[in-house]
Parts: sequence; structure tokens; C-alpha cells
Amino acid sequence: MLSFIYYLNKPIDSPKIIYISKGSISKIITQMQNNNYDVSKIDALLLRVIGSPQSGWINIGSTCNTRGDFLYKLATAKAALQNVTLIPGETTYIFLDQLAEELKLDRNILQSEYELQSQYPEGVFVPDTYSIPIGISEKLVIKILLNESLSNMKKLSMKAFGIYNEKKWLQIVTIASIIQKESANIEEMPLVSSVIYNRLRLGMKLQMDGTLNYGKYSHIKVTPTRIKEDTSIYNTYLHGGIPELPVCNVSVDAIKAAIFPANTDYLYFVKSKNGTHEFTRNYSTHLTNIMRVTK
Repeated sequence: MLSFIYYLNKPIDSPKIIYISKGSISKIITQMQNNNYDVSKIDALLLRVIGSPQSGWINIGSTCNTRGDFLYKLATAKAALQNVTLIPGETTYIFLDQLAEELKLDRNILQSEYELQSQYPEGVFVPDTYSIPIGISEKLVIKILLNESLSNMKKLSMKAFGIYNEKKWLQIVTIASIIQKESANIEEMPLVSSVIYNRLRLGMKLQMDGTLNYGKYSHIKVTPTRIKEDTSIYNTYLHGGIPELPVCNVSVDAIKAAIFPANTDYLYFVKSKNGTHEFTRNYSTHLTNIMRVTK
């Protein structure tokens, strides 16, 4: 009896937020052991008496508990969730600002964790509404978002191409990010995509303002001065081809447009007074359109 009481009062360290997989108590214990939690078959037996943990995220409240408290919290605790929405076309820089504000996390640590865990500085998150456990760490939230996004990206690639080729997919997402920034609506996306491919085929520079809405400049109006002074890889007035990396995080619709552009001969477009764009193949017509919309 004394040894049993001693066992239940031994301290056990763990994160505040724990993910419990679906399955039997034995499967849950095995999963926790694989994730380096100090649990054993004895704990599986105790949980059968206390109760089976609910699958999903749970908040056990503290990082150090007695084993008895830890097992009780496993069986009874739940995690409060908060929805965070990443809007299509938003940059990761702005999204990290949003995560820090809405989840009360450290912005600098989020940035450091993102740089440690992500191979690319932009375009790796899938815009969606994510249910995030309140109290989660900066490291874990980045891990969750990256893993879920990569899984979704691979599914999209498999559906479109039958394979996931990282280099090819990065190029698709990069083109999709330009489409996302330039299009007024989903219906325009295949048309914008056609302009990109038509200009690339003819060796023309893209010269699209949206590529300069990268990073912290996501919502900053692009001026002639900015076009002249920005020497980044994103300046498609300065550099030919598409940028080496995506400009922003992209929607499924933008990805579809990047894979399936409309069949047009358009080379130019300009935003009209109603917010949509007017497309044309001829530069003279394009100049006329510019004059009309700027009156």
C-alpha cells in the first residue's frame, strides 16, 4: 500500500497542453510513451479505474503534477479552443502578428519557431479556420499549423498530379500566390493565371504590383518609388520570371487557377472602377483602359 501511495505521489513533468489520440487506453499509453511521457502499463490499469481520456487536445493546467493528479486530469480535463482564421492572400508575417495577438503568444518566439521549423519563409500555411487550444506554446502551435498545412498540400498535389514533388509544388504555390494577390475575385483567377503564363512564354517581365505586397508590406500600397527602390526577389518589374518563393499563403482556388489557367491571349490587365479587372492582349487597348479608369 505504501509503495502504491508513493507511486501516485511521484512528480511527473509534461506540457500543459497534451494531444490524446483516438483509441483504447493501451493505445493512448503507447502513444504517450512514444512521445517520451513517463507513463507505464500500471498507469493504463489506473486509467481503467479513473476513466478513459477524451481524444483531442486537453489542458492539464500545469507542467508538474503528482502522478495521481496527472492521471486524473488525463481522464477529466478538456482544452478550451479558440478559432484563428488565416485569410487567403495574407502573408506569414501578418499571420504571426495575428497569432500572437489572438492567442496571447510571444511574437518573437513565434517567428523564431517558424524559422526553425519551416523550410520556406512564405506560402506554407493553408488558409483556413484553425481551432487552437488556449494555453498552447509557440513551438507547438507552429508545429500543428505546419503539419496540418503540409498534409493538405500533399493531398491537393496528389489529387492534381498523382504525386507530390516539393520543387514543382513550390513553383505552383508561387504562381498561385501572385494570382491570389492580383485577382479581384475567384472568377478572375484563371484569367490572371493566363496572363502570367502568356507573359512568361513570351519572355516578358510580369510587372505585377501584387508581388511587392510580401511580408510586412502585405497591405501597403505599391508606389512608383517603391517599384524603383525595392531590390527584393519579389520585384517583378526588376526581375524576369516568377519570384523564387511565394508572396503569400494561398487558397485552393488560386492553386487550381495556377494549375489550370484560362485559355486566352491576354497580356495586360488593369483594375476598373468597380474593383474588377479589364483584360486585353494589345498594349494600345491597355493604355486606353488605363486612361478610362483613371479619369
